[in-house]
Formats: sequence, structure tokens, C-alpha cells
Amino acid sequence: MMMLFDPLYMALWLPGVILATLASFYTKSTFSHYSRIAASSGLTGAEAARRLLDYAGVYNVRIEQTGGFLSDHYDPSARVLRLSGDVYGSNSLAAIGVACHEAGHAIQHATGYGPLGLRSALVPAASLGSNLAFPLLLLGLFLHWQGLVLIGVGAFALAVLFTLVTLPVEYDASARAKKLMVGCGIVSSREGRDAGSVLNAAFMTYVASAVSSLLMLLYFLIRAGLLGGSRRD
Repeated sequence: MMMLFDPLYMALWLPGVILATLASFYTKSTFSHYSRIAASSGLTGAEAARRLLDYAGVYNVRIEQTGGFLSDHYDPSARVLRLSGDVYGSNSLAAIGVACHEAGHAIQHATGYGPLGLRSALVPAASLGSNLAFPLLLLGLFLHWQGLVLIGVGAFALAVLFTLVTLPVEYDASARAKKLMVGCGIVSSREGRDAGSVLNAAFMTYVASAVSSLLMLLYFLIRAGLLGGSRRD
């Protein structure tokens, strides 16, 4: 079976690709725009993250610089907030928004935010499911082996679940960042809205990923005969 020659696959795959591409472009263009606007406080991304964490009473998180573009993330296992070069040493509103968002994840961890714990617990299963799903599904459909198809669908469902759990985690981290960065004087109210625009754009990439994953899951459910009563032979 060649999925690319399947009209149903194209009908469900193409909208997800377009949405993801648009979301990525919007995020990069928004970050680029606000990376040229310096915050009046003069704080760098690293300094802003440190101030926000201290303001929230989270003192046991290290802040380090890492490589890559927008590779910023919080590592709960090591309690380390890693910021890319474009964020760590920059005093732009874009850098501060991203840094404070990642600090928001550290605050989630410190306060026992449930969805973050669930997402962390899902990482191994979601990673395994993401790697195995397509080979199992393709092989099962090619061999007409329904049991293998169902295992593949289950594996892919775990990856989809991870993308869905990610949505409230990312939204909450941005909401904390938007509130706290103004509350502790990192940015003014107006600057906070501008920095928040970067976070809103970034959130759309997670929405796009979730929609794309759901569309693919829908495709495999249909082709497995679990929806619509039609199985691909």
C-alpha cells in the first residue's frame, strides 16, 4: 500500500501539513519581529527567567545556554532551564517572552502541576509509539494482518495522546509567564502584551501538531475498519 496514492490519506494529511507550515512561519516571523524590540528593563532572557523564578520562590533551578534555534526547554529531571543563544543573552521582548515561558514550566514542576507530570510520564511510551506506529501500520495493512494494524493504531494513539496533553501544559506555562513577567517588573503591561504575542504564536505550533496527529489517527482508524466500517485491503 502506498499512502501517498490514497485520496483519503491526502485529504487528511495535506490540511495538517498546511496548518503546521503556517503555524511555524507565523511563530518564526513573530519571534523575528519582537526580537528587534528591546525591553525597557534591559534584562536578558536568562536574567528575566532568573527574576521570574525567584519571584515565584523557585530557587533550585539552574539556567544554562544551549545550542540551536528556539531549542529552549525545561528539563524537570535535572531541574535545568536551557535557553538558546537567541534567548539567553538577548534583551528583546521575544527572548524575554520565551525565557519566561520556560520558567513557567519550572514553576509548574515546583508546584506539582498535574498535566506536566502526566506529560513527563507519557514521554517513553509516546516516543516508542511514534517510532513503531508507522512501520507496524504499514506492514499490517500490506499483509492484511488486522492484529498488527490494531497494535500500530494503539501505538500511534499514545503519540497523539502526548500531543493533546501538551496543549494545557504549554498554555498554562504561557499564562503564568504573561502574568508574572509584568508582576515582577520584567516588562511593562504594554511590553507584556507584545512578549505574549510571541507565546501565542508558539502555542499555535502545538495546536497544529495536535490537529495533524488527530487527522492521521482518524485516517488509520478508518483504514483499520474501526471507523466508517471500511477497511483498506
